[in-house]
Amino acid sequence: MPHSEVDQPMLVVDHGQGDHERVTLTKESIVIGRGEECDVVVADREVSRQHIRIYQQDSAFFVQDLDSKNGTWVNKEQIKGTRRLIDGDIIEMAATVRVQFVGSNATAPLPFKVPLDIGEHSRLRLDKGARRVFVGDVEIDPPLSLPQYRLLELLFNSVGRICTRDAVVEAVWPEAMGEGVSEQAIDALVRRLRDRMAEIDPDWQYIVTVRGHGFRLDNPPPTNS
Repeated sequence: MPHSEVDQPMLVVDHGQGDHERVTLTKESIVIGRGEECDVVVADREVSRQHIRIYQQDSAFFVQDLDSKNGTWVNKEQIKGTRRLIDGDIIEMAATVRVQFVGSNATAPLPFKVPLDIGEHSRLRLDKGARRVFVGDVEIDPPLSLPQYRLLELLFNSVGRICTRDAVVEAVWPEAMGEGVSEQAIDALVRRLRDRMAEIDPDWQYIVTVRGHGFRLDNPPPTNS
């Protein structure tokens, strides 16, 4: 798909599961959040009802955190209050939802392409068809348990994003939704999965805990690259 030039500033909102929304900034101000009254509605429980405001002042655009519960980041730096936006800035809401700002006369990106250091270009690889897992060139054997594999697959599918504890429960224990799974059970599963990968590669922490938010996959390129 060829890239196209953007006549007006826009946002590319990543709703997850490959669902991307392009929002042209024709209004002086828009609000993004979980509430139905927002201009852009994000169906994520970690996001506040009114989480951020994007507004124009003269020829510049700004993002304002609306005292959100779980915070706002721009290019991995948490903001308090307001920050000016430049083309290509990545806004993260509650560290789970990503929004890219595209300035006018810029090249519209293909939305959030998966980095090349995933799958065959990364140290940790999944063969989803056979449910096999490789660390470098070494297969994890005996295979992961079903809960361990489900957790790892969730992290792979959410590359670049944080997986909340609720998302872990939904992916690993779907039959327990509504009944509740203890944080101790989730932490124990993460610990066991880390231990299995550490049997082969003890020098790298593939699963990173993001306090107050959840977990994400840190999957580096192969050591021989």
